[in-house]
Amino acid sequence: MGGVIGVLNTLKEIGIIVGEASPSEFYFTSKPEDMPSRWEYVVVSSLEDVSGVLKEVTVITQVQGVVSASQALTKELDFDISKKLVEAGIADKKVWCKARILGYLTETGDVLQPRKAVTPGKPVYMAPQDLLEKFYSFSEDEAIHVGNLITRSDVPVYLSLKGFRRHLAIIAQTGAGKSYLAGVLADALLAKGATVIMLDPHADYVFLSRTSDGKRHELSDNVVVLRNPASTGRYSAEEVGKVEPYEVCFSDLDFDEVCLIARISPTYVNIRSGLEYAISNLKENRKIFAPRDVLEELQRADMWEVDEKVKSGARSAQKYIKRVIGMKVFTNVSTSIDRMLKPMQLSVVDLSGLEDEVSDYIAYKILSEIYDKAASGDFKYPIFIFVEEAHRFIPPDRKTYSSEVIRKISAEGRKFGIFLILITQRPSKIHPDALSQCNSQIIMRITNPEDQRAVSVSSERISRDLLDDLPGLNVGEAVIVGEMTRAPVMVKVKKRRTREGGADIDIVGKLKEALAVGSESKGEKEIQKLRDELKGIYS
Repeated sequence: MGGVIGVLNTLKEIGIIVGEASPSEFYFTSKPEDMPSRWEYVVVSSLEDVSGVLKEVTVITQVQGVVSASQALTKELDFDISKKLVEAGIADKKVWCKARILGYLTETGDVLQPRKAVTPGKPVYMAPQDLLEKFYSFSEDEAIHVGNLITRSDVPVYLSLKGFRRHLAIIAQTGAGKSYLAGVLADALLAKGATVIMLDPHADYVFLSRTSDGKRHELSDNVVVLRNPASTGRYSAEEVGKVEPYEVCFSDLDFDEVCLIARISPTYVNIRSGLEYAISNLKENRKIFAPRDVLEELQRADMWEVDEKVKSGARSAQKYIKRVIGMKVFTNVSTSIDRMLKPMQLSVVDLSGLEDEVSDYIAYKILSEIYDKAASGDFKYPIFIFVEEAHRFIPPDRKTYSSEVIRKISAEGRKFGIFLILITQRPSKIHPDALSQCNSQIIMRITNPEDQRAVSVSSERISRDLLDDLPGLNVGEAVIVGEMTRAPVMVKVKKRRTREGGADIDIVGKLKEALAVGSESKGEKEIQKLRDELKGIYS
């Protein structure tokens, strides 16, 4: 017992436990000059049963709230009286704080929750840096450095790779820094040898092969950007560097997949029969064909020597195939999923400039092929799939092309080494089943009450106090809960080494440029007007 007490006595004492205490929280009073900031880390000693023996342990806690008050300086007093009390030195000041218990470290490095309440009257100390470093670190092979404690910039925070086994959600309102953070994680996973796939609707991640100043880094050759030819793209291939095509050949699809994208229900028996007969005719005569070829074959249905029901179904199928033609996603070749499934490779699928339906179909195609490869054992390494704007692909109120396979991966993917990172600014607009499968969450600033409720429902690990903290987070700050960390942690995300693609434009700088261009244009007009006037005088 003396060891723990002796160590604590070398630390700065800032308060004394008062009032009621429980195994999860307690209150303490402090001097005004020793007042800790909100979210600061403090430690106390507690008597715990460790392997059947009562021992003093050092319990790490976080200050959840701070209140400063005075019994003399009440709000009923006017200014003059209050000032006289202060000048006379008889105005009392007191501070009390609420602390949330995080746990204590065992000799094996595990974090356990106290079973007993801490005792009122015990001193409260500032948490030492070395203890916090141990608390928020893992072995080198397992650790991913994500940033530093908000209140202790000298304490690094690491996440556990093992935590990805139960999937991860990154949640934040627009502009809070979620895409920036996702770039940090993707870069760190790549450096660990991971196979990373990023579905990128807004080209937020197309510059991951470049440093923040535009140069190449040691892993640049391990980053590939793929784009469907139908995409207009947010950035040109020259800006990105190297962009490879991601293509889908229509004639490579099986019949059920054609019906899926055409949205032909299994109950439409005649329509499916007519379409199947048309595709069968095409396959007899050519190896490669497009949706337009299918339409032309359907339009010849009256010449088929088949049952009238099949002909009628073919006529009805035409409107469904016209929808597929309108998607403008299919080409004469297919990109093999093997192009993405390589150890230590990061593949960014740039979906910018595509219609939502096309983006959704490409996501479905890629995720389905990944699942099949991993489930069959054809690819044996961990696959990390980032789904940006996840609410677009798996909404709560309707089926999309990709929603079923995303839910399948969220429920079963970890058995085959497929791990999801769902990224969204609207957790209330994403299917709760998928979100609840994410046992770890990184939550940044959220002020929308609906979204806060969705976060609360999806995670049993986030307390009411932590939810209340979310609106107070600054850009780049986050609360991390779940299996990726030993205890809930509030972190300032570290600086990215890679260039960000999804940052907001510099509106002030761009307006200055516009002003300069506009002023220059106005000056040219004034000069031309003067020239015209002079020309009139001398003519």
